[in-house]
Amino acid sequence: MTQLATLHIDKQAHKFSAAHFTIFSETERERLHGHNYGVSARIVAEMGENGFSADYNVYKRCLKRVCDAHDEYMLLPGNSPWLAVVTEEGEYHATFAGKTLRFPVDETLLLPIVNITVEALAHYLLKLVLAESSLGELVEFELFVSSGDGQVGSACWRAA
Repeated sequence: MTQLATLHIDKQAHKFSAAHFTIFSETERERLHGHNYGVSARIVAEMGENGFSADYNVYKRCLKRVCDAHDEYMLLPGNSPWLAVVTEEGEYHATFAGKTLRFPVDETLLLPIVNITVEALAHYLLKLVLAESSLGELVEFELFVSSGDGQVGSACWRAA
């Protein structure tokens, strides 16, 4: 009989600080602000004969790299239907509802998502982890993104 085990990775080192604004509609958005985002994971894998199910260290290192790559940036949604972003002279010009905000390209990440929310970030970061990791022994991988106490979004991958 196959035994499954669930591992949780929730380390203080798996965090990043970033600025953003959430877009609610064609005419409404939040003011520019920032969060200390936390990233954690739940991994389900088959138990091996040696009592291990998955190598924690592989996934801890991957989560750390993903967090480090997003730390201390302005995050912009590149796929929003209501935000137009163009690059001019080393700056992103982000126009929303007739107002243009300017951000240095080297301090801003233009992400391939529709909005900067914990749930959209969870799906985006999960894709990065999946692209970087070998998931051969895994049954399920769920990635969580929190933007503060009590605010968490997640995205889940399951083996076919």
